[in-house]
Amino acid sequence: MFTGIIQAKGKIAEQQPSGGDMRLRIATGKLDLTDVMLGDSIAVNGTCLTVVTLLTDGFWADVSGETLQYTSLGNLKPMSEVNLEKAMTPTARFGGHIVSGHVDGLGVIKTISQDARSWRFWIEAPAELAKYIAHKGSITVDGVSLTVNKVDGSKFELNIIPHTMEETIMGTYKVGSRVNLEVDVVARYLERLLMGDKAAESGSSSTLDENFLAKHGFMK
Repeated sequence: MFTGIIQAKGKIAEQQPSGGDMRLRIATGKLDLTDVMLGDSIAVNGTCLTVVTLLTDGFWADVSGETLQYTSLGNLKPMSEVNLEKAMTPTARFGGHIVSGHVDGLGVIKTISQDARSWRFWIEAPAELAKYIAHKGSITVDGVSLTVNKVDGSKFELNIIPHTMEETIMGTYKVGSRVNLEVDVVARYLERLLMGDKAAESGSSSTLDENFLAKHGFMK
C-alpha cells in the first residue's frame, strides 16, 4: 500500500521487451534503497512494481502485458522521468490517501494554465471512471495523491502547488500527455458492496449513479 506522497523522481534506464511483456530497469535517483529488499514493492508512476533485482542505483522489475495495456509504462522511453514511492510501513506518516498502486485507466491532459504560483490542470478520465471522481475527493495521478477541485462530466480539475511541480514529473506534462489514474479505493468497494448478494452472480455489474443510490435508499 502507498500514500501518494512521491519520494523521488527516477528514470527509465533500460527496457527489455520479452514475449509480450517487459523488464524495466529503473534508476531511482535520490530514493533511499537501504531498507529495500528483493520482492519489495515500489510504485512507478503510480503502478505497483515488484523489485526482482536490487541494484545500488535502482532495480529491475517485470511488467506484465496487462500492466502494459492499462498503464503508461509501455509508452515510456529510456531516460523518461518517473515518480517513485516505496510501499508504506506501519510507522510511516499517512500524508496522502489510501493508494493501492493498481492503475484504473489512462487520463489525458486537456488544458494547463498558471494561477499565481500554482498550476491548474484539466484531465479527462475514461468515461467508465467518471462515476468514481468527486468534487473535493481524492485521486491518484501518476502516483501523486491529489484533491479534485472541480468535476465536469468525465473531466476534472487539479490545482498543483510549486513544490509538487518541482518534486514530481507533473512539471513535464503537456497538453495531450497520458497519465495513470487510480480512483479512490473506497468508491470502488462501495459500489461492489451496494450490489449485495447480486455480486456473487456471474456477469453481474453495477452502475453507481443517482438511480442506483435512490433505489438502495441513499437518496430521497
